[in-house]
Amino acid sequence: MGVLKKVLLALGLPILLFVGWFVLSDGSENFYSPPLRTILTAFTDTWQPDRLRADVAPSLLRLFAGYLLAALIGIGLGVAIGLNRRLRAVLEPVLEFFRAIPPPVLVPVIMLFAGIGDGMKVIVIVFGCVWPILLNTVEGVRAVDGVVLDTARAYGVTGPARLTLVILPSASPQIAAGLRQALSIAIILMVISEMFAASNGLGFTIVQFQRSFAIPEMWSGIILLGLLGFALSLLFRLAERRALRWYEGLRAAQRRAG
Repeated sequence: MGVLKKVLLALGLPILLFVGWFVLSDGSENFYSPPLRTILTAFTDTWQPDRLRADVAPSLLRLFAGYLLAALIGIGLGVAIGLNRRLRAVLEPVLEFFRAIPPPVLVPVIMLFAGIGDGMKVIVIVFGCVWPILLNTVEGVRAVDGVVLDTARAYGVTGPARLTLVILPSASPQIAAGLRQALSIAIILMVISEMFAASNGLGFTIVQFQRSFAIPEMWSGIILLGLLGFALSLLFRLAERRALRWYEGLRAAQRRAG
C-alpha cells in the first residue's frame, strides 16, 4: 500500500495536468497551440525507432558523457579542496567567478576551440554540471564530524582508507544533492548545445520542427524531452535511495528518538 501511495503521489499531478490540457485544448484552432489530441498523434508518428536512434540516442550519449565527466571532476576536486584549507582559500574566488558565468554564454567561445562536434556539446554540459557537484562536495567534506575523524585516526584508519571509509561516506548525502542538481542542468544544456550547432539530437530536431512550422511535431519533441527528464530523475532517485539507505535509516532512527 505504501508503494502504491508513492506511485499515485508521483504520477497523480502529471496525469491531472495532461487530462486538463487534453480537455482545454480540444477544439483549439490556434496554429501555435494545437489540440493535445493532434500532438499525441504526431508523437506516435514522429518518434519511431529509427528517429529515436538517429536523434535521441546521440543526445543521451552526450548527456551521460558530460554528466559523468562533471561528476569525476567535481567530486575529485571537491574532496581535495574540502580537505585543504589553504587550497580552498586560494581557489574560492576563482571558483565563484566561473560559477557565476551562465554556460550558454560560453557556447560560442567553446565552439571556437572545440568546433561544432560532440566535443563542444560535452564540454558545455561539463562546465554547467561541475559547479553544483564541486561546491556540494566541498561543503560535505568540510562538514565531516571531527569526532569521527579523530576516532578513525585512533584506530589507525589513515590515507586512502580514511578517504574511502570515512570522508566519502560521510559526505555522500551532500554529494548526492549536488549530483541531483547537476542532472537537471545537464538536460537543459544538452538541448541548448544542440540548438546552436548540430546535425542530430533532440534539441536540433525540435528547432528544425519549429523552423519548418511543424508545430505538433515540435510540441511532441518537448513532451518527449519532459518524459526523458522525468525518467532520468526517477532512476536517479532509485539509485540514490539504494546508495544512501544507511543515511535514510539513520534519519528515521533520529526522528523516532526525537
